[in-house]
Amino acid sequence: MTDKENNSPDIEFFSKRHIGPGKREIASMLKKVGYDNLDEFITSVIPEDILFDSKLSVGPEKNEQEALLALKKIASKNESYRSYIGQGYYNTFTPGVVLRNVFENPGWYTSYTPYQPEISQGRLEALINYQTMICDLTAMEIANASLLDEATSAAEAMALSKRIAKSKSNTFFVDERCFSQTINVLKTRAKPLGIDIKIGSPKESLTQDYFGIILQYPSGEGSLDDYTPIVSEAHDKKALAIFATDLLALTLIKAPGEFGADIAIGSSQRFGVPMGFGGPHAAFMATKEEHRRSLPGRIVGASIDNHGDVAYRLALQTREQHIRREKATSNICTAQALLAIMAGFYAVYHGAEGIKAIAKRVNKNTRYLAGVIKDNGYKLKSETFFDTLVVITNNETEDIFNRASTKKINLRKVDNKSLGVSLDETVSRDDIDEIAALFNNDKDLVKEQIIDSSIPSNLIRKSDYLKHPTFSRYQTETEMLRYIKKLCDKDIALDRAMIPLGSCTMKLNATSEMLPVSWPEFSSIHPFAPLEQVNGYIQLIKELEEMLVNITGYSSISLQPNAGSQGEYAGLLAIDAYHKDRGDKERNICLIPKSAHGTNPASAQMVGMKIVAIDCDKHGNIDIKDLSAKAKLHSENLSALMITYPSTHGVFETTVREVCSLIHKYGGLVYIDGANFNAMVGLCYPGEFGGDVSHLNLHKTFCIPHGGGGPGIGPIGVVKKLEKFLPGSHGQVDGLVGPVSATDWGSASLLPISWMYIKMMGSEGLKRSTQIAILNTNYIASRLQGHYEVLYKGETGLVAHECIIDVRPLKESADVEVEDIAKRLIDYGFHAPTMSWPVAGTLMIEPTESESLYEIDRFCDAMISIRKEIRKIESGDLDRENNMLKNAPHTARHVSSDVWEHPYSRQLAAYPSNDLIENKYWPPVGRVDNVYGDRNLMCSCPSMDEFE
Repeated sequence: MTDKENNSPDIEFFSKRHIGPGKREIASMLKKVGYDNLDEFITSVIPEDILFDSKLSVGPEKNEQEALLALKKIASKNESYRSYIGQGYYNTFTPGVVLRNVFENPGWYTSYTPYQPEISQGRLEALINYQTMICDLTAMEIANASLLDEATSAAEAMALSKRIAKSKSNTFFVDERCFSQTINVLKTRAKPLGIDIKIGSPKESLTQDYFGIILQYPSGEGSLDDYTPIVSEAHDKKALAIFATDLLALTLIKAPGEFGADIAIGSSQRFGVPMGFGGPHAAFMATKEEHRRSLPGRIVGASIDNHGDVAYRLALQTREQHIRREKATSNICTAQALLAIMAGFYAVYHGAEGIKAIAKRVNKNTRYLAGVIKDNGYKLKSETFFDTLVVITNNETEDIFNRASTKKINLRKVDNKSLGVSLDETVSRDDIDEIAALFNNDKDLVKEQIIDSSIPSNLIRKSDYLKHPTFSRYQTETEMLRYIKKLCDKDIALDRAMIPLGSCTMKLNATSEMLPVSWPEFSSIHPFAPLEQVNGYIQLIKELEEMLVNITGYSSISLQPNAGSQGEYAGLLAIDAYHKDRGDKERNICLIPKSAHGTNPASAQMVGMKIVAIDCDKHGNIDIKDLSAKAKLHSENLSALMITYPSTHGVFETTVREVCSLIHKYGGLVYIDGANFNAMVGLCYPGEFGGDVSHLNLHKTFCIPHGGGGPGIGPIGVVKKLEKFLPGSHGQVDGLVGPVSATDWGSASLLPISWMYIKMMGSEGLKRSTQIAILNTNYIASRLQGHYEVLYKGETGLVAHECIIDVRPLKESADVEVEDIAKRLIDYGFHAPTMSWPVAGTLMIEPTESESLYEIDRFCDAMISIRKEIRKIESGDLDRENNMLKNAPHTARHVSSDVWEHPYSRQLAAYPSNDLIENKYWPPVGRVDNVYGDRNLMCSCPSMDEFE
């Protein structure tokens, strides 16, 4: 019987497309783990006192066509205005070759963070292109591989300045012409850290003391100013100078690095990434080489593999939260890799001359518009500009603004006496004439008059950029198409094989869920468009919030946090604000189990909390005695407990209600990390069994794709008493907690994905997904038992949605380490499970519900085959140093070379299982030398001469 016949998918029900195993496969797996039916099995996994499998009520499942039609109806309620609001968000042309082959290509959007560099060389090269672009345009020495948004990047830059500046001041100076959303997020970030924010004009800063200053360049009013004296004065004060800047403008104007700036931040959105009502967009941060170990976010660097060939990898990872915890450079776990890749490809496709031509056209159009407006008797706030004009309109402001609205044009109301206009690459001559007509009440336009120059001569850029051959080789669509394809083929993503990463939930990102993201009704909306124009988005957001409330058992949801780390931060801010609002200002202790995600302590540190570690017992559970003792010891100062449930060890701990009650007894609140929520949907509800706040990873449980390391969305759910402490709106920034992201709904353009998933699965489908995710994992644990030890199990001998296998004994018996198994899996065509976390020397496996029994068995067969190879080492049949595992992965170049110096065959090296004959993945590089890469740090596109 074929797989298709076995599964018998009914086209009416999407859940049968999403869930991998069919009825017969489920029965077979249940038999393997010792159960007759799913309900009996689940009651043995989940503690009885938290299992509520009848509560979920999100409606019946819709088929794909029904859901798409329903969402199209919602999308049609968004009104498509021409937006000239600017403020860091611009219309842009996404090159068709990038739209179709990257943004809409599962080979790019379903890949994981490149922690296994050998199977990530394509996206790593694309990200190093991005970093090179950022360094070149900002004239800085090193850049990261993206941050969450421009406002968050500014906040990270402030924190970086505080860490490394030699100034003793506690004040951070903010240019009053910075974008308002940036100022709002800076205030939120500064408050719990006790940083004083001073807002004023750059000239005022000359008489102020501060540890860092941020300058908007070009300013939020559009002006271009020479900041040389400001930077010089900052350095005299031993402070750092930060430039919030615009990449397109930097092709024409002097770069931050040429002013002596210490840090440059901004957004790459206008490089081919749609506005999408606020995100996701790749922000950037670039700085000086000397600050490389303090730089937040991921950094891609060049190294070599074990054959001496160039290979890319994530560099300097010891800075990151998964290793340094509360001492990390930031709490950011996901970034915006997919969007950074798009922006990088935009630069590769256009090249230096192409991007410069776009910038010249934008500036020329702005100069023309300025001339016409001035000829009609209006004054400009600044005679210098790149793409933004602020027009002094006095008592005509409201009339012009309303006239624009009737013509479906959005201008920016700067204040009651001036209006802002920002142009972009999509603006045509007809568009400009339409804008100009608003300022002469639709009279005939005056004769064309283009202002000669709007960039001061001393600020005209003279330096080169994008000179690496990558930015000049692919200007035809044919060459660009082949380059994108070549890079994509180097990687393993979900379109090629199962990615069994524990805690990361690499499930199906269905095409029907992804399609609406590209709809112009969602993608072309400016985040600061008037709310009456976005009724579709408002309905979508409200419905998604209501569904998530029902799924979690919480009272309210905020969709603003645009990553899991942001959700953690927002949730802890809510807890901290709750205590302070009650007068409990001394409650600053956060209890965190030693097994927790590294983001947990890093987030707590950002909120100004002190971290106290809680032990785990030999079964991987929270040590109740240690928790009780420390909760009692710190009872007067106890703010929160952060736990992950099911635990990071992949077990449903039976004491979770007891744990929550204990913390509540001492006046603390409980934060339940939602990283493992895929094991609870439809079965148990953190808002009801003791949680006060949780973040959800929509990029895990609710099908938003990982995109090579981002985008992510991390909304938080809270109980009733925390509702007023949710992240504030940018329109009402005087709340108890300020905004944590640049826009009110974070990465809004991705929300249709999760809406579609929930609507298509329905209540029963969601519940069944959770059941099968748990079953698939227990099936793997059962199949691997006897070959490897499953490290942690629940009281009934079962695991949750992920399991940890212990390979530490193999070090002594065969000199085989966890990395050797991870790299050997590449030869079998698999991405490795999560390696050495939460326990060093182990592998954490999570199949999700989307993998079929065929693929799960293929993975188990590979793991068992590798164990047989290890037994040959143990028996002496294979050399302990020169064997398939130590030399893995094997490249095509290595296997086909004239010289073969290994005691095993080429066939065993490259084709260890028969299924590879039809579907062989060839890693592009051998094992990457991580130590060499950190010792010889190179974070931009290397030329071979430089590398050698």
